[in-house]
Amino acid sequence: MTTAPARFSSASMSSAARSGVLLMLLGMLMFSLNDVMGKWLVSTYSVGQVVFIRSIAALIVLAPFLWFNGPAKIVQVERPWLQAARVFLSTAEVFAFYFAVVYLPLADVMTYWLAAPIYVAAVSPFVLKEPVGWRRWTAIIVGFIGVLIALEPSSQALTPQAIISILGSMFFAFMLLLGRSLRGTPDTTLVFWQIVGAGLAGLVAVSFEWTPVSLRDLVLLALLGVVAMLAHVLVNRALKVADAATVAPLQYTMLFWAIVFGWLVFGDVPRISMLVGSGFIIASGLFIFFREQQLKRQGRIKAPAETIVTGSGEAP
Repeated sequence: MTTAPARFSSASMSSAARSGVLLMLLGMLMFSLNDVMGKWLVSTYSVGQVVFIRSIAALIVLAPFLWFNGPAKIVQVERPWLQAARVFLSTAEVFAFYFAVVYLPLADVMTYWLAAPIYVAAVSPFVLKEPVGWRRWTAIIVGFIGVLIALEPSSQALTPQAIISILGSMFFAFMLLLGRSLRGTPDTTLVFWQIVGAGLAGLVAVSFEWTPVSLRDLVLLALLGVVAMLAHVLVNRALKVADAATVAPLQYTMLFWAIVFGWLVFGDVPRISMLVGSGFIIASGLFIFFREQQLKRQGRIKAPAETIVTGSGEAP
């Protein structure tokens, strides 16, 4: 009598896992398309102009979700100073990302950004007082080695653009860290203030430099915000219908798309050092993630281990 319900439950879980995987893969593709369009547009328009128009479009798309959740939640936020710090970091991060992709291959920039969870794991014992054992410290060291390999630290490769990429990924890491401290705040509220901060910074920047925008490019600039919001919806839905351990590692498919789109659209051939370094970073990130999942199930850590790296200044 119990076998049919058991089979039904197992089939439902399997279907949910498949749906979650498909949603996450599509979400990562959307984020990658967003990055490609951003790199394409910042070759013509200033970073501030791209960020400003993208932010307006994103707010328009986000408005129905804010209304559904209640406008009061936008201003009634916990720990306002931490919220302001997170907005500052997210704004600095998105400007750093778009500045970096002007000069560097998309795959290189994405490799540096994928190291953000490693930075979070390294800093969390000191900032959040989270215990980190020798296994995760080993993985953190491996991840840092991967960053160094990808960076190729030399007088020729250690350019200002590469340094800005590293700083941008660190800004993103600290933004994720503050997100852990502010996990009581609704995601829509976090995203709203993040977009507002970037939009205001973009508005200040465009007052110094504005390039007339063609109708085609205006549509593409608006699509940056729309595609990013759609990607957020897909990722959040994936995490709701499937276990994080199933779908979160799929974030690293963004590197695959960065290599493919970088080659097809911009003619960028990936460097061997970047590929090797990214392998170290991905292996380190996956180990840290699954180890945190294991410790979470054992009740030995309280912080969530479902952080998703989305790149290009997007919220987790």
